[in-house]
Amino acid sequence: MTIQVAIHHHTQYCYDRMVNLSPHVFRLRPAPHCRTPIRAYSLKISPGNHFINWQQDPFGNYLARLVFQEKTDQLTVDVEVVADMVTINPFEFFLEDSAKAFPFAYEQALREDLTPYLKMTEESPALKKWLKDFKGSKGTVDFLVELNAKLNKDIGYTIRMEPGVQTCEETFSRGTGSCRDTGWLLVQAMRQLGLAARFVSGYLVQLTPDVKSLDGPSGPTEDFTDLHAWCEVYIPGAGWVGLDPTSGLFAGEGHIPLACTPIPASAAAVTGATDKCETTFHYKNTVVRIHEDPRVTKPYSSSQWSDILTLGEDVDKLLKKEDVRLTMGGEPTFVSVDDFESPQWTEAADGPHKRERAVDLLGRMRNHFAPGGIYHFGQGKWYPGEPIPRWRYGCYWRTDGEPIWRDINLLGFPTVDYGYGADEAEAFMGELARRLGHLGKFVSPAYEDPFYYVWAEAKLPVNLDPFKFNLKDGIERQKMAQVLQHGLQNPVGYVLPMAWNAYDQRWDSCKWSFRREHLFLIPGNSAIGLRLPLESLFYQSPAERPLTPEQDLFDTLGRLPKYKQLAKQAETKTAKKGKEPAIPPHPQVETFMQTALCVEVREGRLYLFIPPLTHVEGFLALVSVIEATAQALGICILLEGYSPPEDPRLKKFYVTPDPGVIEVNVHPSAHWHEMVENTEALYEMAHQARLGTEKFMLNGRQNGTGGGNHVTLGGITPADSPMLRRPDLLASLITYWQHHPGLSYLFSGLFIGPTSQAPRVDEGRDDALYELELALSQFPSGQVVQPWIVDRLLRNILVDVTGNTHRTEFCIDKLYSPDGPTGRLGLLELRAFEMPPHAQMSLVQMLLLRTIIARMWKAPYRHPLIRWGTDLHDRYLLGHYVRRDMEEVVDDLNREGYPFQLAWLEPFFEFRFPKWGEIQVGDIHLELRAGLEPWHVLGEEAGQSGTTRFVDSSLERMQVKVNGLHRDQYTVMCNGFELPLHSTGINGEYVAGVRFKAWQPWAALHPLMPTHAPLVVDVVDLRNGRSLGGCTYHVGHPGGRNYDTFPVNAYEAESRRISQFWNHGHTIGPFVPSPSPAGPGKFIPQGSGKVAPTPPLPLRSNEFPHTLDLRRWG
Repeated sequence: MTIQVAIHHHTQYCYDRMVNLSPHVFRLRPAPHCRTPIRAYSLKISPGNHFINWQQDPFGNYLARLVFQEKTDQLTVDVEVVADMVTINPFEFFLEDSAKAFPFAYEQALREDLTPYLKMTEESPALKKWLKDFKGSKGTVDFLVELNAKLNKDIGYTIRMEPGVQTCEETFSRGTGSCRDTGWLLVQAMRQLGLAARFVSGYLVQLTPDVKSLDGPSGPTEDFTDLHAWCEVYIPGAGWVGLDPTSGLFAGEGHIPLACTPIPASAAAVTGATDKCETTFHYKNTVVRIHEDPRVTKPYSSSQWSDILTLGEDVDKLLKKEDVRLTMGGEPTFVSVDDFESPQWTEAADGPHKRERAVDLLGRMRNHFAPGGIYHFGQGKWYPGEPIPRWRYGCYWRTDGEPIWRDINLLGFPTVDYGYGADEAEAFMGELARRLGHLGKFVSPAYEDPFYYVWAEAKLPVNLDPFKFNLKDGIERQKMAQVLQHGLQNPVGYVLPMAWNAYDQRWDSCKWSFRREHLFLIPGNSAIGLRLPLESLFYQSPAERPLTPEQDLFDTLGRLPKYKQLAKQAETKTAKKGKEPAIPPHPQVETFMQTALCVEVREGRLYLFIPPLTHVEGFLALVSVIEATAQALGICILLEGYSPPEDPRLKKFYVTPDPGVIEVNVHPSAHWHEMVENTEALYEMAHQARLGTEKFMLNGRQNGTGGGNHVTLGGITPADSPMLRRPDLLASLITYWQHHPGLSYLFSGLFIGPTSQAPRVDEGRDDALYELELALSQFPSGQVVQPWIVDRLLRNILVDVTGNTHRTEFCIDKLYSPDGPTGRLGLLELRAFEMPPHAQMSLVQMLLLRTIIARMWKAPYRHPLIRWGTDLHDRYLLGHYVRRDMEEVVDDLNREGYPFQLAWLEPFFEFRFPKWGEIQVGDIHLELRAGLEPWHVLGEEAGQSGTTRFVDSSLERMQVKVNGLHRDQYTVMCNGFELPLHSTGINGEYVAGVRFKAWQPWAALHPLMPTHAPLVVDVVDLRNGRSLGGCTYHVGHPGGRNYDTFPVNAYEAESRRISQFWNHGHTIGPFVPSPSPAGPGKFIPQGSGKVAPTPPLPLRSNEFPHTLDLRRWG
């Protein structure tokens, strides 16, 4: 986003007497080739009684020549330059084929033109020796980068106030120099190498970055500007390329050239003479930000943020006063800041680097949120086409402040090899069984099934070694090689059957017996606790199996035992003397159990598989014994298996994988200040873990992480959930969102529409609103005591087009599902929220939701649903109409007494509908912005993982907004077609959308249709049929640099976006309008004998009246 700055350069010469001034020449105006957009320039010189003439020197630089009319005792020069600090990629240039490798030679004609810039002005043995010792790359660009960096490293920077420039010998002998000295030294070095180079004098502007760098210097702590000097070298194809040896970098938007000349003397800022006198010199350079567009790295000013926090506290007080008991959680997603290309950060769910970053973030979050918490490395969701379930790294801690685990050094990580083996596993299980009540007799070693692996080995081709594998082999092949290397005769781990006796507060166990005598695992690569041969155990009919009801989350729960109490109980059981419990000769139905604790070592790490438990007290008791065992043996452990039972007395968060991202399931917050602290801390910890919150498309468009930031609304306990206590609150929210499409589209990602991850209830199903109205009419008012009502009324209404209850804008899967306790958490999930790139933007989203809920709690919103029809994918995919809709939302909140401000949503408008460019044609202002485009899902095709459906992402949408237009005289056209302009209600202001095919994928909705880029937008004078001016938008790089890698940071992304828009390029000559669908003709009674052509589709569509669809004319 653009930052507009004002550079003020003040210089004053004070003389000790009245003197005459000779004609002076000032080189203080930005040069014609300056790439930084200059919006305004002013030069003021005192004494004011002078004549001034603007000239250009032989090198094209601007000169101001002044003749002074009277004596003076001072000369004052004030310069102000107003510039747009848009990002400029200094490497965005081409090289001629002849200049791609160094050394190269200029063509003869070009060499003659560059003669002044090739002339060596001094012979320097030190420079020649330095160049002789320098060994650069063959590629020209790499060579220049290395040469510039080498000079920056070898010559230190110093501020030198003496006039003039050091010779090369002086600079090398001193080892230091000012920017003038190193700039001139680099010029001489380039000429010595046969490259044309020139000396540049100008302004350097450096702005404080919004986000500090993780890898090196972050830049100045305050905005800075000063006179500066650097070098430019001429490369065929690229032209003049700036290199700054002071920083070792190429010249970018902060380098504003004033004069470029063959020698430094010709580039002096001021030249002239005075009578003999003593002179005192004063100067000052300042830079001031005069305008900043809202941007994702700094979305709000300090005053705005203070107002946001104040409203958050006020809403919090109201929610407490009204006894809403609202908690809010989320599922933010993050991406790597180092890797934008590999599958794990683009489309795949898993990858080694992703696991490494997830573990790093997990550790940071545990230290911040949950000291005393316990890690749990379990399995999460299993999606079709994936070989194994996805991992889920969790952390649990107690809400009462008591620790679950004390010694953090005894908790291991799945990315570290601790060098453990079978001996550590056997010792740990033995000591753990003793501490659990002398249960060692019940432990069984677990083995891989030899019959299976003999059979699997026999199937291998004869030329493959079964003991060897590589990472490209399938999971089954890798597992077989690992098993054979380990040895089938060696135990894989150890199993202790056990179950928690809630009545006696102790662990019960039994001995498992098998027909094959030993415990042979089910083949696979999961933890041994998931591969136990349960079907081979002592048979129990369903009627004989003991009932173990899970904890009812709607019960009133007491306090959990303290950590010391749990530890003391464990010590008491361990200290009991006597024989171990006897093993009965035959298993008894009453004492037999099918759950077990497992210990195994994988890749040098010791894992403990936690059996399924029904009460959290059992889990805490087990963990206390495990820690005591780990402490006694000095072994780091990792917990896996079943997670603790759902219980409001435990808090938790998860770090999980999703395609291309890491997802964090954040623990809910009950208060605004808690939410602010948690969100800001999470973003900062992710940043320190080298995870970011934004991605970029190939063309530089910013699109967040590509993952969601789903919001969960509920209560501290399911019984506290506002959605279950007041079902009319959910009915109000559904109706309000249906009435305001802006709430659905402003915060969502780019993938929207009926087949997206979070479709609106009225997208894709014509009868959905009719059925929803029937359901809403049955909602009771006020508080109710039947929590199941909401699920019964909406379970078959809030679904997507395939009937999926999870992929909806309002997901009630965890509200009060009949499936089990994990689905009866009282949670409503709002899924149409993409990951905001800044913590403050995320909090503003949350504040908007909290404010709407407070408004609905006091005054339920019960109105008929609106039949939007095609307006949803016509008007409301343009930023103007989304803004207008959000204005209505903000006005509604303000009327109800909540001072939410529309300006707080400005960063979201800029992020979701970025500006492509703008031009001024006379009194008419034209602005182009990106619009939203729902992606069409194509038909089913066979893929590697089964049946798949591709998405057609080739369509894009553009918003054209025009101000100062008189419709009777002028109109706006795109690629020769008139736009369907609609008035915004402001005199002379109109808006329209343009839908076009941006690129040509092999699988598309209309694969034979060509692309429509570039887009030429003209302001057309209807009276003379000519374009008065226009602009051009290129989907790709206009110079043919078709990028095949993603931008590495926001700066490169911005430079790509800027290069796609030209503020010129209107249609030349008389404007010939495109033919209308129905042309003139004549009647021939006997027929013409020609086959009637297929009539073209009309440009104006009744379904989408606000959009010009260029596909209708191919």
